[in-house]
Amino acid sequence: MSARPRSRAAKAGLAVAGALLVAGTAVPAGADPTTTADRAASTMDTIVPAPESVKPNPAADFELTAQTAILAPGEAAGVGEYLAGVLRPSTGFPVPVNPALPGTGDIALALDGDPALGPQGYRLQVADEAVRVHATSTDGLFNGVQTLRQLLPAGIESPTAQPGPWTMPGGEITDKPRFGHRSAQLDPARHFFTVDMVKRYIDQVAKYKINKLHLHLTDDQGWRLQINSWPRLTEFGAQTEVGGTPGGYYTQQDYTEIVNYAASRHMTVIPEIDMPGHTNAALSSYAELNCDGVAPPPYTGIDVGFSSLCVNKDITYTFVEDVIREVAALTPGPYLHIGGDEAHSTTDEDYVAFMSKVLPLVEKYGKKPLGWHEYGKAAPKGDAVLQFWGTTNGDPLLNEAVARGNEVLASPANKTYLDMKYDENTPLGLQWAGFIEVADAYGWDPGSYLQGVPEESVLGVEAPMFSETLETSQHIEFMAFPRLPAIAELGWSPKGALNWESFKNRLAAHGPRLAASGQDFYRSPQIPWQE
Repeated sequence: MSARPRSRAAKAGLAVAGALLVAGTAVPAGADPTTTADRAASTMDTIVPAPESVKPNPAADFELTAQTAILAPGEAAGVGEYLAGVLRPSTGFPVPVNPALPGTGDIALALDGDPALGPQGYRLQVADEAVRVHATSTDGLFNGVQTLRQLLPAGIESPTAQPGPWTMPGGEITDKPRFGHRSAQLDPARHFFTVDMVKRYIDQVAKYKINKLHLHLTDDQGWRLQINSWPRLTEFGAQTEVGGTPGGYYTQQDYTEIVNYAASRHMTVIPEIDMPGHTNAALSSYAELNCDGVAPPPYTGIDVGFSSLCVNKDITYTFVEDVIREVAALTPGPYLHIGGDEAHSTTDEDYVAFMSKVLPLVEKYGKKPLGWHEYGKAAPKGDAVLQFWGTTNGDPLLNEAVARGNEVLASPANKTYLDMKYDENTPLGLQWAGFIEVADAYGWDPGSYLQGVPEESVLGVEAPMFSETLETSQHIEFMAFPRLPAIAELGWSPKGALNWESFKNRLAAHGPRLAASGQDFYRSPQIPWQE
């Protein structure tokens, strides 16, 4: 898919659900706990995304010490080791991970959660003697750990030893997500991002309970994943990027490393192979994929809509099947994203004919199709997903899709595209979908935003980030934060809890956390940042 260029501009707060109990006083849902006179002196009111239920108990604070161990028996051990890896650098404590029964001063992770929490929910209990995280799955434990780390002082995010003390406020949090699919997207096609850069972003978005990583692996400017049966895709098609600087690609071993690392952060990778448009890198690599048999030169600009696979050639479908087969074999997750947007060089008749042959191939290799909403023209089957990227709040293709039983992944460009400028002074990004400040990213409801799409048909939300102007991890971080936490909250927290005043004040406490971790972020003037 494209991050649409400037020339196409014409196309273009949250409180805890239920009653928040603060020092024995009920604060109604939607109120701002930071303005409550009886506010507890704790960090339980600065969690992002906001939990479903929070019950502070100021008399039961827990202190992490050099004697603290993590109790993580059986399948919980992996999450225990992850948590220990978070706690050790900043505290300097050994934080052993043991399979034994809990004892005083310990953090226990237990797979004994209430089934009502669902597969991603958790219950976190902080008392003066111990901390308990209960869940029905390791996904739920991992989500609980992300909340647990937010209960500790901001210095816990530092990669180097800090003085402490390390106190968690007492109380109980019960939590589960509103939407099961909460995604962030990276675009290594326009500018290539190394394996380590992708891992860094995985760690950053995992803190906010993002559980899907959408990788936009191919476009006009570069083909970024090794395909053994078509080697020139990376030998030739990966060598450039926007601006003409050298590109790069992931070997299949690199891609597997990313997939496995994401899995260790309880995140599923969704690969995107964009087609039939956005394919100049492939067309320049193999002349036979062009209708005239002539390979175009590599492309390093940012225009869109000019390229297309040759729909009427048999070799096209041999190519597509080989790519889908290899990518599917490398990808354990259920989805394969086939792009499908901005195919302006393909007639609607040819587009539908192309997709009618490609969609069965996705299913043949055991994956569910996911594509930008334009591919709804091909009437994909009910288990396929349409990703909406438009700048309005609806499209007839969505209504037709819902009637077929398709689900919709919500990523309206004027709300969720993290590559859009914050304002006219932002040094990075584009503006074809408009400026997006933090309040804009937060100010919509995924369950009711799209006309004719009921909440039960919304799979979840995604925050795409295309890379025409982004080259470094610092660029990625500056554009993603703090808007990514806003979108993550919309995907996780209860509808009745959405409140801008609460969110901006909770988010303000995350400035020191982001700074302590060594990542960049935009100091939005909309947020009363804490120092």
